[in-house]
Amino acid sequence: MSITAESVRTVGRRIDVASVPSVPAAGFTTSGHLGWRQSGDGVDLVHTFTAGSISDGAAVTALSDLVHAGIIVGQDEFESAMVGLIATCCDDPSDGWLAFYANSIEDLRSGRSVFSPVHRRARSLVVGRSVLEVGCCFGLFAVQCAQDGLDVQACDICPGALALLDDASARLGVDVRTALGDARALPVPDDRVDTVTLIHLLEHLSSHDVTTAIREALRVARQRVVIAVPFEDEPSAHFGHLQRLSEDDLLRWAAPWIRSGLAVTVFTDHGGWLVIDKQW
Repeated sequence: MSITAESVRTVGRRIDVASVPSVPAAGFTTSGHLGWRQSGDGVDLVHTFTAGSISDGAAVTALSDLVHAGIIVGQDEFESAMVGLIATCCDDPSDGWLAFYANSIEDLRSGRSVFSPVHRRARSLVVGRSVLEVGCCFGLFAVQCAQDGLDVQACDICPGALALLDDASARLGVDVRTALGDARALPVPDDRVDTVTLIHLLEHLSSHDVTTAIREALRVARQRVVIAVPFEDEPSAHFGHLQRLSEDDLLRWAAPWIRSGLAVTVFTDHGGWLVIDKQW
């Protein structure tokens, strides 16, 4: 495979990412697929990911080692390195992204991904024939729902992520309609979809904004809102998490909707879940 490279200027630091046939030892610290070194105002990162090995789980696991070592710091650097790995694993970046989607979805469905239990549980909680994934990021859950024959919409604040999802879903032959929008002001009419999901989204918001986002989801949902959050010892800054959440937070979020007469369920399963039903 020929060497490909991508240079990303993050806030304050440069991340250079290159694909190589093997991770060099001289001058680089190595770990699995990755090698890295501090260089001037940034980081040189090399990797051996290919179209056969790149996936969300594999890339996140590899980069987490750099986070723990203090090489990659913060959400901006983590996301830039992640994009670099995917875009350079094939000679054509679009082929790298297609491989990323295909492999990630296969890992999620087969149970190989550590995130599989979350997606499996979320899919089991979807009711009706239409679903909106809010804060979809790459839209891996949305693609799976579309593959299962559901009418799927996906919303995110990042236009780049939505463009990637548009391209990948078209190449995978599934229909996912995307919309640029904020969870606190969804660009969707009232009572438009059967189920609205907020999967590992609310930990990215402030406490005040959480209330607004849940209210918006309930405005848009005809039947059900499904919320999932991670339980962490400390918020993962490289994922952009702002809050450390517990079951007590979910119960607090649920309280006003219980008082309003809606059916509410709170439970734990690889993190915490809050399910709010408008009809039952």
